Amino acid sequence: MADVSDDGETPEPDGRDGEDREGGEGGEGGESSEQHCGRNEMSGGTVHGSMVQADRIGTLIINNPAAQPPGTEQAPHDDPDEVAEAAEKLAAEVHKRWEREERRRRLKDPKLLPVRWTTADRIPEGHRDKIPMDHWELIHGRPLQRSGRLDLDGELTHIARVYRKIPTRRLVVAGEAGSGKTSLGLRLVLDLLDTRTPGEPVPEIFSLGSWDPEADTLEAWLGNRLSRDTSGMDAVTTDGRTIAAAIVDRELILPVLDGFDEIAEGLQAKALEQLSETTMPLVLTSRTATYADVARGTRALKRAAAIVLTALTPEESKEYLILGSATAVKPEWQHVLAELHDRPDAPAGRNLREVLGTPLMVSLVRDVYGERASTGDGRHDDPRRTPLDLLDTRRFGTRTAIEEHLLSSFVPSAYRRNPRAPDTAPPRNWTPQRAQRWLGYLADHLDRGGGPDLEWWKLGTSMSLTARTAVISLLAGLSFGLTTAIGNIPVDLIATSHGLGFAIRRGLVVGLLHGLVFGLALGFVYRRAAGTEMLKPRPVRIRLFGGGRDLGERFLHKTVLGTLVGAGIALAFVLADRLLLPPLGLDDGLGGGLVAAAQFPLTIGLSAGIALALTAWAETPIDVKESVSCADLLRQNRANVVSHLLVWALVLGLVAGLGSTFTETPLRSLQLGLVFGIEGAFGAGFGYGFCLTAWGQWVALARVWLPLTGRLPWRLVAFLDDACKRDVLRQTGAVYQFRHARLQKHLAGVYAAGRTGAAPRR
Repeated sequence: MADVSDDGETPEPDGRDGEDREGGEGGEGGESSEQHCGRNEMSGGTVHGSMVQADRIGTLIINNPAAQPPGTEQAPHDDPDEVAEAAEKLAAEVHKRWEREERRRRLKDPKLLPVRWTTADRIPEGHRDKIPMDHWELIHGRPLQRSGRLDLDGELTHIARVYRKIPTRRLVVAGEAGSGKTSLGLRLVLDLLDTRTPGEPVPEIFSLGSWDPEADTLEAWLGNRLSRDTSGMDAVTTDGRTIAAAIVDRELILPVLDGFDEIAEGLQAKALEQLSETTMPLVLTSRTATYADVARGTRALKRAAAIVLTALTPEESKEYLILGSATAVKPEWQHVLAELHDRPDAPAGRNLREVLGTPLMVSLVRDVYGERASTGDGRHDDPRRTPLDLLDTRRFGTRTAIEEHLLSSFVPSAYRRNPRAPDTAPPRNWTPQRAQRWLGYLADHLDRGGGPDLEWWKLGTSMSLTARTAVISLLAGLSFGLTTAIGNIPVDLIATSHGLGFAIRRGLVVGLLHGLVFGLALGFVYRRAAGTEMLKPRPVRIRLFGGGRDLGERFLHKTVLGTLVGAGIALAFVLADRLLLPPLGLDDGLGGGLVAAAQFPLTIGLSAGIALALTAWAETPIDVKESVSCADLLRQNRANVVSHLLVWALVLGLVAGLGSTFTETPLRSLQLGLVFGIEGAFGAGFGYGFCLTAWGQWVALARVWLPLTGRLPWRLVAFLDDACKRDVLRQTGAVYQFRHARLQKHLAGVYAAGRTGAAPRR
């Protein structure tokens, strides 16, 4: 009778486990195991797949919750059906998103490039592409006996099949810059989703550049990324976790971690250590040199096989370049490619051969010299720009010179052809010169931030905190000051006999004083809140009924913040009115006595606390079926701010009106309620929106200040979407990224050089 181990698995005889059937030279054993190992699932009274697969069965214990004695029930966990259903919806959304992105990136236009790779352990020691890899015995999952290597060599169309050969489902993909790592990851995600069955992990691409392994565990970071990029993922399950966290914990996500080399240099070793500590299936992409340096002297990523992408040959690029160009250019391409074949050691041929070795540069050649070739000075299809130029060693004496030429020519070429997305109307065209400047600012912004993700709510944060605080304070104070000034004029006209001139003078002075106090106060709050979760957008909507409610730390913080800040600002208003207005002859006699002076801060503090508490309580997650793009998240945040204005109007009006009934007549209380409600909506509501919401920061910096200074366009979202259609940017969930890190670095260098007058960074 075989024993059952502590983890629930029944050991095989001679210490071997079930994976002993895998392996063998050439990886045949890996595919055999895949055919015979099914997925065992049981829910309720239904069994999916084979219940038991073994040569011998010892003791078999099946837990039936319905048969457990009363009082022995397990502690509640998240509803497996809820999490599983969310995973299925996530799979559909991920498939839809990456199919759309594949079309945008024109990866099949005119055809897929034959990206190839070789298994890492086949590369000889001392070769520049050599990277370390863990032991095959550990990759097979049987450390106590010798295991044959797997033959993982292949090309792009075989990536899913190759990945499934790996027993641990852990793979490292290395290659030089532009070698096709990201495209391979995208193709792997789509191929796995095409054959995925319910219950299997959902493959999804995550850009690693924003991960700080010292601040977040891999699991926590993955959950946060899912919550940010997919609606409904921050809904809370019955055990208090988010849907995203539950999906990660149950390994219903297969992370394709793109860009290990984009992690901050000082954190890469820590990141590799943490990745090795996990046992979850994953795919990791990295530049070869970076991964080799970090993994030197270690087992590299533990229990992971590794492949290294190989350079393309001119013969592999030939059909792609010819079919991507006008038919009239075919003879020229044939001449160029023949030159590479016949004279491979000539300087011109050697340089161009090296350039055409990476898919990135091949696609740039297609864009610059292809169907809609154009020059940097505005002429379309200039007969002087031909593929023959690439053999001119006087202009391009090195490989780097050709690559810089292609990178410099790409944006002008992209903005002289219409977007190719068939499912949308062509948006407004921007001139190449303006687009180059705006894209340069965005690239420089990312360069300063150290990550690849262009998050709309962070635009402008490369400005100094002092400059940002000044802009936010100015707009918040202006909105409140104007509202107060306008609101005071009719009050003094109706309630006093001082006349129109007095009402206008007093309204202007009060508006100036209150606007100054309000702007300084909210500037202080913004400075304290900058960089916290408070200014990050959440995929939520305002709902009074239904949906999960957040009554935790965020709710408490907003309530306390609103009460304290509201009371403090109101006290400052009272002091300014009572100390500064009488000497100026602007006391209208409506301020009341000490009781009214004490009541005002309490009323405003209570109102602000209730208003922020209500907005936090009313925020509910958006259904996971709804896509979250930058525009979706921005639109929802704007709608939330409008809802906040209504809440401020209602709460301030009711609290002020009801509070004044103890000292005023009913008519006077109604008037006060209306005045406070209107001023609360347009003054406090807009001030709060500018200061403590992602949409407010977006408006103040990206929609007002940066366009005014010429660093960004006025229609920024339209510009970003247009750049995606032109294949300059790509969209990943709620964020944008540059098509490639090389392009981002190039544009950032050109922008910085134009700003300082120095030579562009390389």
